[in-house]
Amino acid sequence: MADISKEQVKHVAHLARLAVTDEEVEQLVDELSAIIDYAEQLNELDTDGIEPTTHVLDLKNIMRKDEPKEWITQDEAFKNAPDHEDGHFRVPSILGDS
Repeated sequence: MADISKEQVKHVAHLARLAVTDEEVEQLVDELSAIIDYAEQLNELDTDGIEPTTHVLDLKNIMRKDEPKEWITQDEAFKNAPDHEDGHFRVPSILGDS
């Protein structure tokens, strides 16, 4: 098992602004040690010749080209608006009179 100390767990908890009890520190020592042990097992794998990847599937960006196109006119936008004035939508006030 990786050697994680109680002080290291408390330090990391402090940095993360987490309040931990002594019982939780004991539990976290064991859990973090197990995580680090697993990561060390992964370091033993031979990865020579393997391309780094950010995703297990070969995904491609399939976004369309950003090209300008005709859009609705201001009059069309206001056609279904319940109230508008001077080129703006009118909506109920959300600020009080105080």
